[in-house]
Amino acid sequence: MQMQQIIRQLAAEIRVGEPQVRAAVELLDAGATVPFIARYRKEATGTLDDIQLRELQARLAYLRELQERRVAVSKSIAEQGKLTDALRAAIAAAPTKQELEDLYLPYKQKRRTKGQIACESGIAPLADKLWADPGLDPAQEALAFIRPAQLSADGKPEADFSTVPAVLDGVRDILAERWAEDARLVQSLREWLWADGLLCSRKLDGKDDNDPQVAKFRDYFEYDEPIGRVPSHRALAVFRGRALEILQARLALPVEPGPGQPGVAEGRIALHLGWSHAGRPADDLIRKCVTWAWRVKLSLSTERELFARLREEAEKVAIKVFADNLRDLLLAAPAGPRVVMGLDPGIRTGVKVAVVDTTGKLVETATVYPHEPRRDWDGALRTLARLAEKQGVSLIAIGNGSASRETDKLAADLIAQAAGQGRAIDKVVVSEAGASVYSASEYASQELPDVDVSLRGAASIARRLQDPLAELVKIDPKSIGVGQYQHDVNQSELARTLGTVVEDCVNAVGVDLNTASVPLLSRVSGLSASVAKAVVCWREAHGAFRSRRQLLDVAGLGAKTFEQSAGFLRIRGGENPLDMTGVHPETYPVIEQIMARTGKPVAELMGRCDMLKTLRPELFANEKFGLITVRDILAELEKPGRDPRPDFKVARFNDGVQDITDLKEGMVLEGTVSNVAQFGAFVDLGVHQDALVHVSQLAHKFVNDAREVVKTGAIVKVRVLEVDLPRKRIALTMKLDAAPARPAGERHAPRDNRYAAPARNQQPQRRAPGPAPQSAMASAFAKLQQARNRSPGG
Repeated sequence: MQMQQIIRQLAAEIRVGEPQVRAAVELLDAGATVPFIARYRKEATGTLDDIQLRELQARLAYLRELQERRVAVSKSIAEQGKLTDALRAAIAAAPTKQELEDLYLPYKQKRRTKGQIACESGIAPLADKLWADPGLDPAQEALAFIRPAQLSADGKPEADFSTVPAVLDGVRDILAERWAEDARLVQSLREWLWADGLLCSRKLDGKDDNDPQVAKFRDYFEYDEPIGRVPSHRALAVFRGRALEILQARLALPVEPGPGQPGVAEGRIALHLGWSHAGRPADDLIRKCVTWAWRVKLSLSTERELFARLREEAEKVAIKVFADNLRDLLLAAPAGPRVVMGLDPGIRTGVKVAVVDTTGKLVETATVYPHEPRRDWDGALRTLARLAEKQGVSLIAIGNGSASRETDKLAADLIAQAAGQGRAIDKVVVSEAGASVYSASEYASQELPDVDVSLRGAASIARRLQDPLAELVKIDPKSIGVGQYQHDVNQSELARTLGTVVEDCVNAVGVDLNTASVPLLSRVSGLSASVAKAVVCWREAHGAFRSRRQLLDVAGLGAKTFEQSAGFLRIRGGENPLDMTGVHPETYPVIEQIMARTGKPVAELMGRCDMLKTLRPELFANEKFGLITVRDILAELEKPGRDPRPDFKVARFNDGVQDITDLKEGMVLEGTVSNVAQFGAFVDLGVHQDALVHVSQLAHKFVNDAREVVKTGAIVKVRVLEVDLPRKRIALTMKLDAAPARPAGERHAPRDNRYAAPARNQQPQRRAPGPAPQSAMASAFAKLQQARNRSPGG
């Protein structure tokens, strides 16, 4: 019955049918992976895609935890003899863990409070009496409840209700605590403040504005904004400033009360209680109790809960930004089987060179010293030319670290020299984030045991151009460096989310069983790290796999694992042509029916769109494999082994533009999107300084999220809006047909970064009087500078 309620709720939330949800839950519970269900169990789930299944999986786990907590809460309250039918119904209907805990609060075991001590001393009847009839005189009624001071079991003084003021304080504590544990009141105040309360931050006294660490937060020295509308990056900036003890953050009421005056919050509490001050004898005491309930009991706890909610929602956005960028990076266009020369730039330590063949195998390495102090430009060029000619290099991958711009010029000279000899070579600047992590990893030492650590990085840079997905899976996703505030968010949730992104990308593309590394195979549906290692060991011992069925010969790989993984593994040139496609082995009988009807072998069917489109899918459907599955099979046969990634393109940097000093306002350039945040996109123009296209400059329409327009790795055309040479900051626009001149109010692109004020096309913040905003350029690029000052992935 409980499971049926969960399925019904999931169906309503995801907006699909209950049978679809039930089938998906059964498959997940049976150990099926999301990629497998999304690809090969469409018949059962009604074509739920991987995004819907991931959402279902996450919500299923939450709702099951919520149900377990309901049982535990009900049991605890029942053991106290306080579980009424109304409370049981309220617990069963609580939609969130927070609301369930609100209901449990009055019954939760906690340290003895002043209110509890007053109740134990017999003051509760007086509190009930005065609340029921405010016309009674509190002082007069309190006389009957005076008690001498009591001693605890160890002889220490405990409760002292020997005077009328002490007794009335006990009344105050009892009523305030009772109201503070009223679930409906707490929830009402929480939602009101989420809608109307303000997140306020101020600089802590004694902090020096000239301190670079402090100066980063200057936009938050006098900052107020409705808490429910604070963007993710600003919320995380405030929380970081508070953690560093630079900022003080608090939750402020929409209208602050004057000295000694009751506030809006107290008024809402009174309204909820159905009480108002009517000049009766006990009304002053009750007003004092209401004020106490808010200021002592509810204000701090509500602030804490709303800050937790703000952080949780901000972290979700930040994690999603990272996940989306990672997905774009992993699914970037592969250069494919080309011989690539990887250049890992360096000044004094030299430029590390690694050449990989069409399969990604490292064939030759070198170190050249074109820069200071040796300045052996000609010697470096000769070495590179020799390697390029000997190995047949057609593509150069240049790391974007220190000396990247200078090394790019060296590559340009090499390309010009090769062109004079009739050989075409392209060059691409590649993000080297995480390359150093890979170089020092245990896997790199196993993969390239006799290669110096510094040269492993160059090999990784070359390979990530050949196939970004295959190379980047060897690195912890958090080290790839396409996130914002990644060190400020929940690390376990970040790791889980990024892990699912990698898994989905790997399985969407498919994996060559005979060339894939252990890290890549371990991301395939159903394959654990140990099984992936066993697959590679079998391959090394017995040679290349000739068919998918040979997987069953691998130790530890049983029928269930085979079912989950086989469809995502590819064998090129094997015994069965179908093994290089996304057709699952379990559906090979359907192919046999198609061959029987057409009289053609499978090799002649593959790629024959004209023939396949004449086939009626319903002729081959049966109880086991339905119409959806047959259509997928025919689509796969039309384009066998298709790669969902885009075609590889190289951004053409403008001649004569090699440094930020070469840029002028109005220039139209081509570049590669290196990172995307909600507030804009950073673009590599080949001047060793990423430029910013603010979200307001992405399109001639309102853009809420930059990823609506651009993705990491995309090649875009931009126009230079502004160049700030002292700070090395560049502002761009993608609105190429707009007039270069801008109104005075838009001289600077609205800034929005780790420590920046909000963008113009976002909700305006409600700011208290404070210093004028810093320049837009300075603010907009703070995020990028901070990322570079931290470790990879920072």
